[in-house]
Order: sequence, then structure tokens, then C-alpha cells
Amino acid sequence: MTSPPLPGKPVRGSRTGRPVMALLDLLGRRGTLRLLWELRDGHGQSFRLLRDSADGMSPSVLNDRLKELREAGIVELGESGYGLTPAGLELVKHLKPLNRWAEAWQAQPKQ
Repeated sequence: MTSPPLPGKPVRGSRTGRPVMALLDLLGRRGTLRLLWELRDGHGQSFRLLRDSADGMSPSVLNDRLKELREAGIVELGESGYGLTPAGLELVKHLKPLNRWAEAWQAQPKQ
């Protein structure tokens, strides 16, 4: 596994690692958004529970994504399992309006 995209380091779409580009690179990795969605309620979840709810994500990919999100400071492993850090909870809070926008976009008539 390579290190996760982090601000200040080259990432997909940005040689300088602009923060928004690093975030979009991280969020665009297979399974990342699904994991954030599963952890959104703030309750810890075991690896097994995440694997069961991750739509067929292989255990190795799940493990890689959890490691990346932990290194990025978005997910932590506590006594009750994996959960979002305060930064992770803040991120999910900001993703919810984007989800609402996407649902409205879907409902628009297409040309």
C-alpha cells in the first residue's frame, strides 16, 4: 500500500498537493466514500461489520482504505471499533449537502 494522498504532496491532478485535490484524490479511491457513509453515525464498527456492509469490497482493499483514512486523520481505531475522528465527522457533515445536490441533479430533466 502506498501512503494516502495528503495536502502538500503530489496527488492526482496536482503536483503541489493542493488540499482540495488531495481530498478529492482520497475520496475518489474505491470504497472510501462507502466507508465514510458506514461510519457517519459516529458509532464504532468492527472490521467484520464494515466488511459485511461494504458491498463486496475485498478485505485487503478494506484494510488499505482504513489504513489510509487513519493516516489522513479521518478514521481512528478505538475500543468500540473503527470510527470517525472529529475531522472525519466534520468532513461527513460537509459531504451531506453535496449528497443533497447530487440527488437534486439526478431529479432534473436531462436534455
